[in-house]
Amino acid sequence: MLDTLSLFSSIEKTKLHDGAQLTAIVGAVSVVATSYAFALWCVGGDQVVTWGHPCYGGDNREVLDQLRRVERVFASDSAFAAILSDGRVVTWGNPDCGGNSDSVQAELIDVQQVQSTFGAFAATLGNGQVVTWGDPSCGGQKPYDDQPKKVKDIQSTDHAFAAICTDRTVLTWGDERCGGDSSEVQDQLRQVCQIRGAAGGAFAAILENGGVVTWGDSQFGADSSGVQDQLQHVIQVESSYGAFAAILEDRTVVTWGDLECGGDSSDVKDQLQNVQQIVSTKTAFAALLKNGKVVTWGYPLFGGDSSEVQDQLRHVAHVEATDGAFAAILEDGSVVSWGDRGFGGDSSKVQHMLKDVQQLRATGRGAFVALSVDGMVTTWGDPEFGGDSAAVQDAFPFVS
Repeated sequence: MLDTLSLFSSIEKTKLHDGAQLTAIVGAVSVVATSYAFALWCVGGDQVVTWGHPCYGGDNREVLDQLRRVERVFASDSAFAAILSDGRVVTWGNPDCGGNSDSVQAELIDVQQVQSTFGAFAATLGNGQVVTWGDPSCGGQKPYDDQPKKVKDIQSTDHAFAAICTDRTVLTWGDERCGGDSSEVQDQLRQVCQIRGAAGGAFAAILENGGVVTWGDSQFGADSSGVQDQLQHVIQVESSYGAFAAILEDRTVVTWGDLECGGDSSDVKDQLQNVQQIVSTKTAFAALLKNGKVVTWGYPLFGGDSSEVQDQLRHVAHVEATDGAFAAILEDGSVVSWGDRGFGGDSSKVQHMLKDVQQLRATGRGAFVALSVDGMVTTWGDPEFGGDSAAVQDAFPFVS
């Protein structure tokens, strides 16, 4: 007789004896965050462990019995949405920000992707249709009942959505001032490959020819006219709250938008060579170079000044950010953090636990979580927003 153990059963609690055969299927451990809470799960598993502010996603007890074979979890500012293996969706957290999907539950079938604004979710279905729920002012309600085109990808600002259709044109909805209205540039939005949203209220679209089209609030990066001649051969665009940073084919960087949000990188322009990754806090950018070094710019207190840890930023493999701090995983699995202490910029109290780290995630408001190779989960930053995971340390058998 073949017995199946729960994915979250510990061997100590089973009746296995010496010499018994045990076949284990190990799923990938993933973690995602709202601005206030974390959610940790095993891909394909039957449980999602949450911690942080209970009203904003940190408490999922009401839906625990529905969370079976979880494939992916997505987050708005204060709510989570989980896609199950059968394509259905389970939500929890702040109901005003998408934590309650009851009104559209019958439509959430064969869900492929979920994207969020500050207070709403948009799900792409297998047939290319889009289902939205949450705060209408944040894009929780589409302006059309009969969707004119099939959608393949969705991006967002804090209050608007932009969808790339299968014919590579763009549909937008939500707050018109924050990117929900693209009518002024609609004729330019052809052969769109990628879209990136600056949370404050602007979008940037990369075209097939490597050019960039922007729209939304001019205060937050919608006006790229000052650098338009430099925006050629663009392969990737990243954003802070109100600025954009574009990586070109030659791996140099062009920035624009709110100067206080990192829209001006002129002081470090000569250092921005062979850029592999760009990450942002709310008001600063960090660029990971091919040689494993990191270059930062923007508001100094929120991570734009990394001078105090620059000698430690060698052989960096990956960088993550909260609203006001950065944390970098080094190739040896250790972690270096900098920026505002209140946002997780100081990891000194848990530094001895940050070993063999393989995954790093952050809540927007100010906490980091690190997953080590041995299953250890280590958190730091603001306790109210996920920086203290003591209450759930025993929830997973692979968590020490």
